[in-house]
Amino acid sequence: MTDSFSRRIQAIGCLDDPVRRRIYEAVSAHPEGIGRAALAEELGLARSTAAFHLERLADEGLVEAASRRLTDRTGPGAGRPAKLYRRGSTETSVSVPDRRYDLAADLMARAIERTADSGGDVHAALDAVAHDAGVGRGAEAGSLVATLEQTGYEPMDDGAGGFILRNCPFHRLAREHTSTVCALNVAFLTGARDGSRDADLGIAPAEAGGPCCARIVREPRR
Repeated sequence: MTDSFSRRIQAIGCLDDPVRRRIYEAVSAHPEGIGRAALAEELGLARSTAAFHLERLADEGLVEAASRRLTDRTGPGAGRPAKLYRRGSTETSVSVPDRRYDLAADLMARAIERTADSGGDVHAALDAVAHDAGVGRGAEAGSLVATLEQTGYEPMDDGAGGFILRNCPFHRLAREHTSTVCALNVAFLTGARDGSRDADLGIAPAEAGGPCCARIVREPRR
């Protein structure tokens, strides 16, 4: 389980507490922001209870805090700015097994924009943007295996120097649009290999019926 996946589970699990969930829903109903005292009064809670749960939600990125003056008064006697809370702008989602439909959607949107701007074949554009995205993630992660783990592929050593991919991050899309999504997948994995400079690893077709269309193989030394 990757750190990212663990953090997302932890954030969602934060809402399992019924009081904390009520506070989150109440904050969400105030897009302009709401202070601790006002929130506590609205929900009939002690201010200390509201403050505790708000800080926990803020720690997980589910709400955001900002200081703002509630009046136009400035200078001496104007008082300190109020601390207001609003719903966090960062999205948090969890699926089991781990899926990355947001990544697939981003790559497809980029490919459509590229062909709309310059013409050409959308499938070729999708291969190019998927490869570029893989290069970036591979370079950032530092190795192909780390990229696989961070993206949800669940790599498992195959005993021959390569890896079996036990999960497809694009599973539902791959079932409905197999050729398009599997081509995207291979281009992304190839880019991740290139970006991480793991030149001794290659991308090969997996056995039919497996969880992913690709597997990682050890390339013979040249």
